[in-house]
Amino acid sequence: MSSSNPRKVSRREFLKLTATTAGAMAYLTACGGTGGGGAAGPDLTSGKAIPLDDLIAAAKKEGELTTIAIPRDWANYGEAIDRFTELYGLKYNGLNPDAGSADELEAIRATKDTGGPQAPDTVDVGIGYGPGAKEEGLCSKYFLSTWDSIPLKDAEGYWFGEYYGVLTFETIKGAATAPSDWEDLLKPEYKGKVAMAGDVLKSNESVMTVMAAGISRAGGIDDTVESATAAAQKGLEFWKEMYDSGNFIPVIADIGRIAAGETPVTIQWDYLSLGNRDSLAGNPELEITVPKTGNIGGPYIGFVSAYAPHPYAGRLWYEFLMSDEGQLIWLKGYAYPIRYNDMSARGVIPAELAAKLPPAEDVAKATFLTLDQQAAIKTYITENWRKVVYGE
Repeated sequence: MSSSNPRKVSRREFLKLTATTAGAMAYLTACGGTGGGGAAGPDLTSGKAIPLDDLIAAAKKEGELTTIAIPRDWANYGEAIDRFTELYGLKYNGLNPDAGSADELEAIRATKDTGGPQAPDTVDVGIGYGPGAKEEGLCSKYFLSTWDSIPLKDAEGYWFGEYYGVLTFETIKGAATAPSDWEDLLKPEYKGKVAMAGDVLKSNESVMTVMAAGISRAGGIDDTVESATAAAQKGLEFWKEMYDSGNFIPVIADIGRIAAGETPVTIQWDYLSLGNRDSLAGNPELEITVPKTGNIGGPYIGFVSAYAPHPYAGRLWYEFLMSDEGQLIWLKGYAYPIRYNDMSARGVIPAELAAKLPPAEDVAKATFLTLDQQAAIKTYITENWRKVVYGE
């Protein structure tokens, strides 16, 4: 496909594409770990799904679950946490809820020899971090009981898609005019008003924010790494212009800053911006728009750490999240669950939930990167961000 034309991939087409691509990743070196300590229980070495009753019993012997980088207001995780603890009675430890994907992997590295209360059992990271984590040996093999209905996954069982969304502009009404596309953000009226929702060096969401602007400037990309890298460079150049003009505020726009009016325009995944709109309930009032061009989609993936102190609890957590019940909790938070197509075909998605999703015609314009492109642009953007944008 020519790079002069935007590559339009529907969510359904994306899931078919990524399932094929994930299978092609099987050549990567397999992770050797199966999970750290924990109570004696069912076999962890084969990666086979553990019967739920046996898994619950083993997790209850461990007594607790430790996650990382899961804010309660991210994709309705708060409800998921409450329901999980209600069902299984485990103590829940949530480490560093505002951490980025890179921080999550670093937490595994930092604690893999020592364990302790700062060692996460599970992670929730951008898809670009999956292949590298597998190659480094940070993830455990585990074929969930719902494995066959998960279209985006590592063929050897080391990671799996959880949910996905598209980037949006989240604008405080009265503080700024809602932009319709990326180039609008360079107008003088946005001076000191535009922020990202994370640190580009650590956050997959912010890496994708740079990439989306680049895809817009490039007029689209094809399926090659070279095309994606060229767009990533254009994205860095865009954000340099944003920084030089003073339009870009180099702070992390969380819901507190948005509520205080400090970041009039924030760029976030749709499930976060729509969730903020609901939770703030008009104080301030938010307008959510999808960029006309450079609209990018981003899946998040999960896995149990190869060094998990509570490997059974980690597996139980994901059995819950990847069940119909857990997937619907994400959907209530405006995140498309990765098993959406399977659940839709079986008629288990309530119509009122489906009706709250972003307009299908807007989402249909989204570009979804291949795994090779994800890996390449994550490295390219993080390595060049400060040099290009800040001149360091």
